[in-house]
Amino acid sequence: MTNHQPFEIGLHSFVDYQTHDTAGNAVSPQGRMKNLLEEAQLADQVGLDMFAVGEHHRPDYLASNPATVLAAMAPITQNIKLSSSVSILGTDDPVRIFQQFATLDLLSNGRAEIMAGRASFAESFPLFLGQTPFDYDELFAEKLDLLLKLREQTEIHWRGKYRPALTGQGVYPRPVEKENHDDELPVWLGVGGTPASAVRAGELGLPMALAIIGGMPERFTAFSDLYRRAAKDAGKLEKTRLSINSHGFLADTSQAAAEAYWPAQESRMNRIGRERGWPALTRQNYEADLSLRGSLFVGDPEQVAEKILFQYDHFQHDRFLLMSVGMLPHDQMLHSIELLGTKVAPLVREEIERRRASQAKLDAMLAGQA
Repeated sequence: MTNHQPFEIGLHSFVDYQTHDTAGNAVSPQGRMKNLLEEAQLADQVGLDMFAVGEHHRPDYLASNPATVLAAMAPITQNIKLSSSVSILGTDDPVRIFQQFATLDLLSNGRAEIMAGRASFAESFPLFLGQTPFDYDELFAEKLDLLLKLREQTEIHWRGKYRPALTGQGVYPRPVEKENHDDELPVWLGVGGTPASAVRAGELGLPMALAIIGGMPERFTAFSDLYRRAAKDAGKLEKTRLSINSHGFLADTSQAAAEAYWPAQESRMNRIGRERGWPALTRQNYEADLSLRGSLFVGDPEQVAEKILFQYDHFQHDRFLLMSVGMLPHDQMLHSIELLGTKVAPLVREEIERRRASQAKLDAMLAGQA
């Protein structure tokens, strides 16, 4: 079981799938899954802190059940935390999610996490709810309430609108017991562009994962401010932890990274953009996103480290997760993971630890003068 690093760095994936990668190599679905497991194993070996898998129900993604994929990673890894990113709470049963991830926690010796979210895609709602009427936010709030109660109680009494009541039934298995109860099967709240979700995370004292995949990241500081203000008002500020989840890719040089990643980012974002009515991603937009104030973490290790630290100045976050979208060649993905773990992570952790120590020393000095 792992302890919290001064700053955690990891990967998340929706397990993109196309029949060919950006170099034209044919890839089968089973081959894509094999590659994913090799990526997770390498991430663990090079000292990354987290591998998270998202839930989707579309032909261009393979992970419809994150817990199953993560369970395959458990026996081939030793230290890395295994999380969803996200579990779509509104269209699943919180009891089953809890049971699946408690099982994963046992298989991985206490390394499981749940990242719960309202969903950025809507395909799971007609698939699982059909024509059942529901209020989107009410549905999520109710199921989140149940999921959190399941962590606290084995035999639970609970009643809601969208699921049959629980009248003292036991829910098993239980996750690995830990010295700090809050560390037992952590539940993070995934947040995209909804301010109310950031407030909810703060009020509940839950860790928050903020997705930033476009625009200028500093514009999202309003979300971290809302989150911490809500937590402070609720008396739960000490429970807050913040993750920034973004897209990117590493290579030995900035030019190699930019050229290799462009076809993957362009293909995936424009495919989704056509569905949602987004403006087309142009090469000019892409180049702007590669700048220090842009949203993409594409470059050599020094550039990516600099960008993480630049955002740290704005967000004071605790975790950074990187996703490489699209179908890049497997060898390029492995090299990117190696660079993130062996080059970027040590630089970032050392610098953030230094900054936090300096701030603590300054705070103590100011407190002594008060």
